[in-house]
Amino acid sequence: MSALAQYYLAKGHEVSGSDLVASEITNFVKQKGVKVFIGNFAKNIKKDLDLVVYSPAVKENNKELKQAKKYKIKTISYPEALGELTKEYYTIAVAGAHGKSTTTAMVALVLEKAGLDPTVIVGTKVKEFGDSNFRAGKSKLLVIEACEYDSSFLYYSPKIIVVTNVDKEHLDYFKTFEKVKKAFADFIVRLPADGFLISNLDDQNIPQIENPKIKTFGYSLGQDESKKLKKILKVPGIHNVSNALAVLQVARILEVPDEITFGTLSEFRGTWRRFEEINPKITKFKNLKIISDYAHHPNEISATLKAAREKYPKKNIVCVFQPHQHQRTHYLFGDFVKILQQAQDNHFVDKIIVTDIYDVAGRETKKINREVSSEKLVKKIGKKDVIYLPIKKIEKYIKENIKSGDVLIIMGAGDIYKLADKF
Repeated sequence: MSALAQYYLAKGHEVSGSDLVASEITNFVKQKGVKVFIGNFAKNIKKDLDLVVYSPAVKENNKELKQAKKYKIKTISYPEALGELTKEYYTIAVAGAHGKSTTTAMVALVLEKAGLDPTVIVGTKVKEFGDSNFRAGKSKLLVIEACEYDSSFLYYSPKIIVVTNVDKEHLDYFKTFEKVKKAFADFIVRLPADGFLISNLDDQNIPQIENPKIKTFGYSLGQDESKKLKKILKVPGIHNVSNALAVLQVARILEVPDEITFGTLSEFRGTWRRFEEINPKITKFKNLKIISDYAHHPNEISATLKAAREKYPKKNIVCVFQPHQHQRTHYLFGDFVKILQQAQDNHFVDKIIVTDIYDVAGRETKKINREVSSEKLVKKIGKKDVIYLPIKKIEKYIKENIKSGDVLIIMGAGDIYKLADKF
């Protein structure tokens, strides 16, 4: 939503918006010139507005949405608004359960370096874009992160689709994995006859379609590119080599020379909360490695912890994990248990502290909220080095138990990243 707000601003429109709570993102767009309201109130909607765009998480009974309809203002969802933009550009859409933001950022930076001047809408902040999730370009190229939640991506009209992987995600919306796979199949068949699909051969869940313009990639193929990328990438983990292989295919379709692609990828420093290394400001903790990471799905957690152990083979690794959304924790409970047990058994991590589940506004149910908890998750994992701590006790516990030279991973898609500021 904030990237779209910046797009409208860049086009010279007057933009206002609201969110339930203030955050780094709301503060950022406010500085850019967006009028920001904290809290959803009918009075935030003025009669002279031309367009109201709402997040898929916003329900029909939202006071602002109801007021907009009362005033007969045009109202469309975020995916519909972005879908309109995709028709105006040659659009590259990056989809997949994991790796979307990193891959989108990588594609954007390669195209920028090649002088193709793309407009970019991505789901995280990119350092090279001035810590923004948006870049205004002057060409007809648009690079977007295409999310499957609410089947949002079915509104988009891309010429190139990248699918990094398909996984059991957003089951609060889809309910079954079969429906997730069907949504991806429906998205892929939206490609025009002259469109390209870039598909990960390592993932058996990506729908197979007959398309003469399909381009494949895969880490397990053992290509020379995989080895070269593993050597030059600053962002760790096999999953990032896989993301970079997808980027290479996009670049080749757009006739970007390989040396520009490899050069750009070798300089890529990652994005906000994707294995983001933070330097502690407090002298006492200056020898502490802090990694802020957005992982919130079992397979993301596994990939991040494995990458951390590869990068720091001999260090003591402590992970603070904040589960994101009660419904995700409920639907994937067994997977969370298995992955966190394996992380300990394989010595990817020495200690895991699980804190309270982060509530996602508009996407929770009271019944599931009562049924699932972090305490139950930790009890089921049943390992002495996996403990539960309420959020208010974590800072004190970490500061009393962390040692110089340790690696502290602060993990989750909620507000747990603020813990890094305490150091």
